Parts: sequence; structure tokens; C-alpha cells
Amino acid sequence: MTQSAPWRMTPREKKSSISLAGIFALRMLGLFVILPVFAIYARELPGGNDEFMVDEFMVGLTLGIYGLAQGILQIPFGAASDRFGRKPVIIAGLLIFAFGSFIAACSGSIWGIFFGRALQGAGAISAAVTAFISDSVREEVITKAMAMVGASIGLTFAVSLVIAPLLSDLWGVPGIFALTGLLALAAILVAKFVVPDAPQHLRTKTSGKPWQEILLDHQLIRLNIGIFVLHACLTAVFVVIPTRLLEMNLPSEHHWWVYLPAVTAGFIVMAPLIILGEKRGKMVRIMKLVIGFLTAAFVLFAYLMHSIWEIAFLLGLFFVGFNVLEATLPSLISKIAPKSDKGLALGIYNTLQNFGLFAGGALGGFIAREWSAEAVFFTCAFAMLLWLASAIGLKEPERSSRKPGEALN
Repeated sequence: MTQSAPWRMTPREKKSSISLAGIFALRMLGLFVILPVFAIYARELPGGNDEFMVDEFMVGLTLGIYGLAQGILQIPFGAASDRFGRKPVIIAGLLIFAFGSFIAACSGSIWGIFFGRALQGAGAISAAVTAFISDSVREEVITKAMAMVGASIGLTFAVSLVIAPLLSDLWGVPGIFALTGLLALAAILVAKFVVPDAPQHLRTKTSGKPWQEILLDHQLIRLNIGIFVLHACLTAVFVVIPTRLLEMNLPSEHHWWVYLPAVTAGFIVMAPLIILGEKRGKMVRIMKLVIGFLTAAFVLFAYLMHSIWEIAFLLGLFFVGFNVLEATLPSLISKIAPKSDKGLALGIYNTLQNFGLFAGGALGGFIAREWSAEAVFFTCAFAMLLWLASAIGLKEPERSSRKPGEALN
């Protein structure tokens, strides 16, 4: 890399970022591909309605248990990746995830799927993958690398929305679980044979600070609150929206007509905002603006869900904000955290992310059952306001002092 192009990724950086983003995407498919169809499928589970009503709360709990298991194990997995290396931890997590997928595929009851989803979540590799990306690229391009992860997540989500109803009709939800298990096994091959090892001088295997200092760091806490709120809102939205679309006589196999344009809009708007923020060193300012934008979007959700067109428009607003924040938050964590403790810091971050998934599913289902869908969105708006208040003291990370000539090859 030349001195004149410090913001361009080298071929090695691109290969590392793309292959690791691919692993992340395959992993997230286990969450996303179930969201559009599970609320409908759960009501028809054999043995479920005989014993109790599989209502919104149970649906949300089963969706959210994935996040709870992830949250409990992210810190141990992240710290283990600092100590034993990224690849071994990633491969072990993918094996656990695949096992849980196959258990869910073979189950015929809500509780069997609940257990399978918990095992899926127990393969908690998100922190190890994001730390691996951080190890493999320079700070000048880390936001681009994390944006690739965000884009891969968004693309996975978009693909899931299209294929989930089709796969459900073809193989049923058990077939979808089996497919996610096979994809996790494929991701192991990618990790083993495609992902380059991180350059030796950037690898981190020992912790430089006590874990309490990383956990209680004021700047990191503000980002950790944010990822909790963001993913809680994501799960809550998809406890409510599929059922509302059915009530509007849109069959589940056509729900992607609403979802896909919304996700695509999020992609289109995400890239220029991230590029602008990174070049000007204003990522925190953009993050705060997007939090306020999402707060307003959730208030609109509560008042404008009267037609399919309104829901499509509102989901478009949601994914514009979601995609930007999904890319910027992990890059900020990677820049602010001490280099020797990135795995631990990202483990804490991903713990809160997955606790958010669980809380959004459980609380979203409970609020929808006890009050209304509109109450869910008002709660999301309030949570976004709390995040915005906590983010007021967040500072822009310092620019890297490493020279462009020190680029990775």
C-alpha cells in the first residue's frame, strides 16, 4: 500500500474481512431465517396447543433464548479467543451451533425447539469473529471491515426474508433448522481453509487489564447499552410484524414483498453515511443522529401501522438506522478497547447484544400479549431515548498513529 492510499484495504485485509463476514453471516442465518416464519409455525406445533397456548410470549421466549445463551457465553468465548487463538474458538462454537440446529430440526414440540435454540446460541463466536477481524486489519480501515460484517448481516437478513417462507413450504421449519446446521458445518471449512491467519504483530493472546476495568469502562458501557437496545428492538419488531401482516391478509410466503425493499433501502443509505463519518472522524456524531432517527421511527410505528404500505415504509426507516448502527458500533468498540483486550471487550459487547435479543423477544411478546403491538413500539422508542441519553458523553475515538506504510500485505 502506498502512502497516498491509507484508507484502501489491502488484498489480505479484503480476504480476511470478506471470509470472516461470510462466517458471521452463516452464523446469523440461524437467527434470521426463523424470524419470518416461526411465530406462525409455533401455533401448529404438535402437543403445544394440547397443553397450553403457544402465544406471543412463548414465541418470543423461544426466539429470544438463542440470545440469552449467546449472551451468557460471549465473554468466556471472547476471552478464550484472546488466550487460545481465534480460529479454534470459532470452530468449536460452530460445532455447538450445528448440534443445536439438528436438535431443533428433530424436535416436534415447542420445548424441544426451545432447547435446540439454546444450544444454537451456546456456540457464541460473535466476539471471536469480530476480534479476529480487528486483528487482521489496520485501524484506518476497521470501520470498512466492520461495515462488511454489517452488510453481510443485512444481506443474510434480506435473503432470509425471501427464502424462509419458500423453504418453510418446501421442507417445513424443521428443514430450515437442518439447513442452518449444514451451513454451520460449511462455515467451519471456511474458517479452517479460507480465512488467513492474522499477522503475528497484531495477534493478541493475553489480557493486559483486569476484566473489571474493561467491563466498567465508561466509553465502552455506552456502546454496550446501545447494542442491547438495538437488538432488543429488532427481535421485538419481528414478534409483532409477521402477525400484523397476516391480519392484513398478506400470506406468509409473500411477506418478503415488504421485508426485502426495507432491507435494501437500509443498505443503500448505510454506505454513504459510514464513508462520510469515517473520513471526517465523526462516527459518534452520526451514531447519535441515527439513534434519534430511530426513536422517531418507533413513534411512527405506533401510529401508522394501518396498511401494508405503511408497514413497508416504516420497516424501511427501521433498517436504514439498524444497518448504520450495526456497522458502526463494533468498529467503535474495536477502536476504543485496549488492543490486548479486544476479545474480552467484544465478548462483553456481544453478551449485551444477545441479552438484547432475548429481552426483545420475551418482553416484546409479553407486552404484545398483555397490551398491544403499539405498546411494543412505544417501549422501543423509550429504550432508544435512554440509549441516546447514555451516549451523550461518548467521545470520538482517537485516530490511529500508525503510518500508512505499515499496512498489512
